[in-house]
Amino acid sequence: MGWILALIMGGIMGWLASKVMNRDAQMGIFLNIIVGCVGSILGRFLFGSIIGGSRLRDDAFDPLTLLTSFIGALVLLFIVNLVQRGRAR
Repeated sequence: MGWILALIMGGIMGWLASKVMNRDAQMGIFLNIIVGCVGSILGRFLFGSIIGGSRLRDDAFDPLTLLTSFIGALVLLFIVNLVQRGRAR
């Protein structure tokens, strides 16, 4: 059940990040899930020590956990934009 919840939340966070970065038309649900899940790992890696890594694992619906995964997905899409287009947006 935890994997299903992680995929659903990853899809939602990836979709929101793709909306903010204007990449939603180029991405489907599969890429949204991948961006959300990888972004969550990236966000935990980047901001886990600042926020407190043990608190990020307590609850999937914790606002701090959701914010961290959203910011991680944004950072990932920013990096993808730099590599693909040579510019951030």
